[in-house]
Amino acid sequence: MKPLFLNPPTFEDFDGGAGARYQASREVTSFWYPTWLCFPAGMIEGSRVVDAPVQKFTLEDCLTIAKDFDMVVMYTSTPTLRIDIETARRIKEVKPGIVTVLTGPHVSILPEESLRAGNGIIDIVCRGEFDYTTKELCEGREWARVDGISFLKEGQVVHTPDRPPIQDLDALPFVAPIYKRDLPIKEYVIPHFKNPYVSIYSSRGCPSHCIYCLWPQTFSGRTMRVRSPENVYEEIKWIVDNIPEMRELSFDDDTFTADRKHARAIAALIKPLGISWTINARANTDFETLKALREGGLRHVVVGFESGNDQILKNIKKGVTKAQALQFSKDCKKLGLSIHGAFIMGLPGESKETVRETIEFAKAMDLNSIQASLASPYPGTEFYNLCKKEGWISSDDFLDDSGHQKCIINYPNYSNAEIFNSVEEFYNKFYFRPKYIARSIGRMIVDSDERSKLLKEGKQYLQYMRKRKDSCSDCT
Repeated sequence: MKPLFLNPPTFEDFDGGAGARYQASREVTSFWYPTWLCFPAGMIEGSRVVDAPVQKFTLEDCLTIAKDFDMVVMYTSTPTLRIDIETARRIKEVKPGIVTVLTGPHVSILPEESLRAGNGIIDIVCRGEFDYTTKELCEGREWARVDGISFLKEGQVVHTPDRPPIQDLDALPFVAPIYKRDLPIKEYVIPHFKNPYVSIYSSRGCPSHCIYCLWPQTFSGRTMRVRSPENVYEEIKWIVDNIPEMRELSFDDDTFTADRKHARAIAALIKPLGISWTINARANTDFETLKALREGGLRHVVVGFESGNDQILKNIKKGVTKAQALQFSKDCKKLGLSIHGAFIMGLPGESKETVRETIEFAKAMDLNSIQASLASPYPGTEFYNLCKKEGWISSDDFLDDSGHQKCIINYPNYSNAEIFNSVEEFYNKFYFRPKYIARSIGRMIVDSDERSKLLKEGKQYLQYMRKRKDSCSDCT
């Protein structure tokens, strides 16, 4: 069977869904590569990857494309399950015999519920990693003999045995050739990256135990599995030779620095390539490791600080203290590394006081850029179980009708409306500081490209905030 790997269309302002890490409308356009869909696409002859939000394909465009395929494999998520099932229904209308497959954390955790929500529209859900699963399905293997799937048979749900996580990651194909074949490289933009960028994984899984983090708890596992540094180098060398428009490489691993020896080995190998690169790092990474990565070409680190309150960090099992984070930021500045800090508003223990503490914490570190997100208790996470137990969840709808993220958590002493509003408060107090504004003006004066970029992002941010305020009308 010929498979179409589809990141389906969602909402007009829905950005970032491709990488499945940020499943809601973004304040500034941010597009991640659909890397998980590209691995199996590289294994199967006749496959195609479509990333509808990035390629600006409408549902009608996707329906036309789907007619040429025998199977459609879609990544879905908790917030978008309903609209993705509707997309599958429309595809079935134009090609009734096509096999519809859903993948991702949500269906991995809730396979039966997902199938029944599909009401006969969804043929198969893949539980966990689906690289070899989809390959076997396309080879025509009997469904009951394909590990890691669930399907309906005579009204009853059949669960085949779990498929173990892939250990030999070097055996997987490179994703970069699929990017070049199917995707518009120049359209993938992250504001704090050099663009266009290209992202790959050097590992899967994360050994940390943060209670809110979706992927390690539901999909990729809490054991880190790595590609050999040599294998990683070979893919990057291919990218350098074949995607010359790339200005920066991104390692989109859950935590690139979780295995420091592995990270340093990769840095040493790719140093001669002379490229700029970025990583997701933990704020307890030691100076010597950061120094080795910097010498290898590392320019920018994305760090989940989450909160500036030590008790909240303990509550979420972050495994990093505020003092460690402050030292990490100092080390990065000493080495000339840029830092993008990610924070989550509304984690257990949040209050007006802890929000103020977190804002002051971010300002004290004087980060290059920040991202403030709403705490979202996704099924399958320890955070979700805690919220259900304590009665903190006020709604099952994570998004409003326009795709903007809603706050669905109500604490006894801190409401969802207050949590929702804290995001804008954070952005305003961080970005509208005289020090930050002066630095931005300085960058715009000396660099016309930077001027255009910052003005465009500023316009997007203001438009987003106006729409976001409208979406809070049902906060109670």
